[in-house]
Amino acid sequence: MKTRIEALVAQVSEIIVGKQDAVRLAISCVLARGHLLIEDLPGVGKTTLSQALARSLGLEFRRIQFTSDLLPADILGNSIYDRDRQRFTFHAGPLFSQVVLIDEVNRATPKTQSALLEAMEENHVTIDGVTHPLPAPFFVLATQNPQHQVGTFPLPESQLDRFLMRIELGVPDRAAERVMLLGKDRRDLMRTLPPVMNAEALADLQARVRTVHTSPALLDYLQDLLDASRRRHRTGLSPRAGLALLHASQAWALMQGREMVLPEDLQAVGASVMAHRLGQDLESAESGRALAQSLLREVAVP
Repeated sequence: MKTRIEALVAQVSEIIVGKQDAVRLAISCVLARGHLLIEDLPGVGKTTLSQALARSLGLEFRRIQFTSDLLPADILGNSIYDRDRQRFTFHAGPLFSQVVLIDEVNRATPKTQSALLEAMEENHVTIDGVTHPLPAPFFVLATQNPQHQVGTFPLPESQLDRFLMRIELGVPDRAAERVMLLGKDRRDLMRTLPPVMNAEALADLQARVRTVHTSPALLDYLQDLLDASRRRHRTGLSPRAGLALLHASQAWALMQGREMVLPEDLQAVGASVMAHRLGQDLESAESGRALAQSLLREVAVP
């Protein structure tokens, strides 16, 4: 099991050079059955990471480019009248895929952004009063440009809370950048990337995540973090955030080859799970990460 996970980490890290911590966080998000938000400047590998993950997992992949004129029906699909059958027939949109890359999610209007809420929470969408289930597994990878860039709409708190994690990639260090400059084109490498697991293997790992043991002391520590966030922030972390923190910690422990969660597992994923829930725009996102790290430092481990 750990060997399979390490093979996945190694393959994605060959594409995203020098960012193994971000790669591990992204994989732990998938194992925890969460959705991932990647926020950073253009050109640092956000889309490439998304494609490398989908290909390595052997899942059906679709990409949706969000723009200001995109409509909800362009994502979800719509019902079209069939003259031969004399009834409306539903035509599924690009959201009906196992891995969906939402590129530049904050360039769409709030109306279009809201079309994702039901899908990300319930794994189905309702159109014209009819519920349509989404494929399993269903995983949204969204990239986001910093809020100070022209033509962006801030994600509302309800949308941010649907993302289990938010990570940043940043520019690579000099050694990693040299490897990229001298190596093969990332797009050429992507075309030959073989899957290291399939949907069944991923489902098995995701089921194993929920069986990773969490002791009462660990749950006390998690609840202490939630309580501290509610004292320090105007709203603090929601119960959904508490579940996200628990599941991400279980996934991180499984990736380390352990059958129980330790406080260091929670600390490893804590900032990525908490920060975007504690701040929205560029300045508050930075302060949100600072607040998350402060909570992890100040809340005592039982």
